[in-house]
Amino acid sequence: MPLGSTHPGLRVLFITPEIHPLNKTGGLGDVSAALPAALRELCVDVRVLIPGYPQVLAGLKYKRKIAEFSARPPFPSAALLSAKLPLGGSADLPLLIIDCPSFYCRDGGPYSDASGRNWPDNALRFGLLSKIGAILASDASPIAWRPRIAHCNDWQSGLLPAYLHFHAGQKATSLMTIHNLAFQGVFPPDTATQLGLPAASMNMNGVEYYGGMSFLKAGLYYSDHISTVSPTYAREIQTAPLGFGMQGLLASRREDISGILNGIATDEWDPATDPYLARKYSITNLAAKSANKKALQKLLGLTIDPQIPLFAAISRITYQKGYDLLLQVAKELTEIPAQLAILGNGEIILERELTALARNNGGKIAVCIGFNEKLAHLIEAGADSFIMPSRFEPCGLNQMYSQRYGTPPLVHATGGLVDTVVDCTPATLAVGSASGFLFRDMTAESFLNGIQRVVAAYNDKSVWRRLKKNGMTKDFSWRSSAADYRKIYLSLLS
Repeated sequence: MPLGSTHPGLRVLFITPEIHPLNKTGGLGDVSAALPAALRELCVDVRVLIPGYPQVLAGLKYKRKIAEFSARPPFPSAALLSAKLPLGGSADLPLLIIDCPSFYCRDGGPYSDASGRNWPDNALRFGLLSKIGAILASDASPIAWRPRIAHCNDWQSGLLPAYLHFHAGQKATSLMTIHNLAFQGVFPPDTATQLGLPAASMNMNGVEYYGGMSFLKAGLYYSDHISTVSPTYAREIQTAPLGFGMQGLLASRREDISGILNGIATDEWDPATDPYLARKYSITNLAAKSANKKALQKLLGLTIDPQIPLFAAISRITYQKGYDLLLQVAKELTEIPAQLAILGNGEIILERELTALARNNGGKIAVCIGFNEKLAHLIEAGADSFIMPSRFEPCGLNQMYSQRYGTPPLVHATGGLVDTVVDCTPATLAVGSASGFLFRDMTAESFLNGIQRVVAAYNDKSVWRRLKKNGMTKDFSWRSSAADYRKIYLSLLS
């Protein structure tokens, strides 16, 4: 069936600052590849617009220039490249790449330099992403393909709906997706006019945000519809504290907000086919999972013991992710006894405290600072339980990976975590829905109680086996989520 055959207007420009596997700092990178791919399977003609970082340009073959944008202060000249991202098999994802070396070809990450300091011209860099996205989504576009919908993601593309709002000609409708409301793209007040927005936009009914200007607020105010990445998070952000100062605006637009749970790339995260595992396994061959635990313990220098419960965490090491709680309960965790493996990087102080913790608890705690895709897969398979004590979590992906790998998660009852993990109780075990553990209060006591509940279930082999199987039978694929986004697109067109 040809793309777009189900509806002639399903042409979508998907604007994102990152995409896996070319560049990725978090879950947005995964979503930016998986969701458009799932949408194309539903006959949505979607193309992804992304900055031309060095990793992007180096990672793609057969790039060709399809348009040029002359310099218009404060933006330098840029070219638009066309390429395709191979997704396996015969599937390819069409990409549009902004080739602007002075903005994007730098050492470091997409948002900060190698030392972690934000690039001082981020407003210009992502203003250009929004501006070119708006041009492509309007009758000013230099290319023949014209989207009917501009799907923006997080603050880096938040100015696009504002640019479209003030464009006098024909233009696409816009959808703004919030992946994490805590990151708002706030800059000095004169940034708005510097980036070509009218002075009238710099007020509370516009881009103004507590005396500055916010890219994300621009997207939330001017977009035609808003989505976020789980139903619970869609409700949480309409009130303090998780509204982060934007709860009033979001509450006023509650009828325009949809909470759609993220999916996961089930072909990439599948213990039956995962090339990174010491031994592959499935729901019918769960005994083979133990080989991965042994391999993980050996690799990380943990005591090799098949009986001791092994907890794990993979994430940014930040206060938001609850690592302060983890530090508070680490001593009690080792005395249970249990082991702990951590992979990630983030706030320097927390990194140092965790590293010292591992050094003082050899054989019991292992901390790997940085990120390693192969190790991440082995941790999901080798751990007994995955912990996510996040203060807030818009969606989260690791708790879904964990259930798919038969590694029951322990999570704080917030956002997408409570939407994807069914707490283990006698009632949920009886109906076959229990797949993990929730703790309700963001305190060390509540978290430790959750850990003790996990260990009690782990020691009951019948309960633990049921938990693992329940999680492995859940469908976390993108099919359902992509269908929900397609419904939003159709409603916007109508």
